This record gives sequence, C-alpha cells and structure tokens, in this order.
Amino acid sequence: MTLSVGDQAPQFTLQGTGGKSYSLAQYAGKPVVLVFYPGDNTPVCTKQLCSYNNEMSQFESVGAQVIGISSQGVESHDEFSGKHGFSFPLLADVDKTVSKQYGILGPLGFPRRSVFVIDGSGVVRYVHRALAGLSFRSVDELVAAVEKAKLGQ
Repeated sequence: MTLSVGDQAPQFTLQGTGGKSYSLAQYAGKPVVLVFYPGDNTPVCTKQLCSYNNEMSQFESVGAQVIGISSQGVESHDEFSGKHGFSFPLLADVDKTVSKQYGILGPLGFPRRSVFVIDGSGVVRYVHRALAGLSFRSVDELVAAVEKAKLGQ
C-alpha cells in the first residue's frame, strides 16, 4: 500500500513512552507530524529527533503534535527519550503493522525514514519517504508543511 497526499491517514493505537497508549484519533482536530525513524540511539535518528525536540517551539507555534514511531520496544524508547529529554512520544511498532499501513517498509522489511503531516481532519497533507535515510527533513520544511495543511493544501 502506498499512502499519498490527500489520502485519509490510517488510524492506529500503539504503546509508547511513559507506559502510555497513544492513538492517532486522540489528536483529532490538530495537525500531526508523524515521524517514522529506523532506530533508537543511531546517529542520524538521534540527530533528527534531537533537532525536532530542540525546535519544538516551532511545531507548537503552528499547533502541531510530533510523534515518533519505530520498531523498537517501549523499553528502548523510554531509555532513548529519557537520555535526550524528548518532549514528544515515541511509539513502538514492534510488529511493523503501522509501518506497513503507511507504506514505509523497504525491500528487506526495514522501516524507511519517513515523515507524514496529517491535518486535523486526518488527511495526509505531506509525505516524504527517504530512500537511503542518511538525511532528514528540516524543522522549517515540516513547519511549512503544517502551515499548508492547516489551509487544506
């Protein structure tokens, strides 16, 4: 399945940091920046998520909720998040069900670094799937995508 701009975002509920369960539905009415990343404590992922966390005020200024998802378990996420002080949840997609729904698995079944901006109505407004995953989308690019999403674009 390939999810594209204009599609309804697949709903999900996953366990996440802090021993909580998170669902996309709980953020209805506000834009969500859904960040799929390959792995906790890896160089590019750490740089990416720290960048987003350090600039959280920019996401907050446009009313967006950032959510990170990878296939590691909650224990790994709690350690990774605690180490870096992330102010957004990391969710455990251990069986890769959500990764499959969002079409971000590579040919060998590994999740690709990908970002989706979902508007308050649950419509996908921005999609980026990295082929190599050696770089990541900037905060400025994602905030601009959220601003467009809020305009229904």
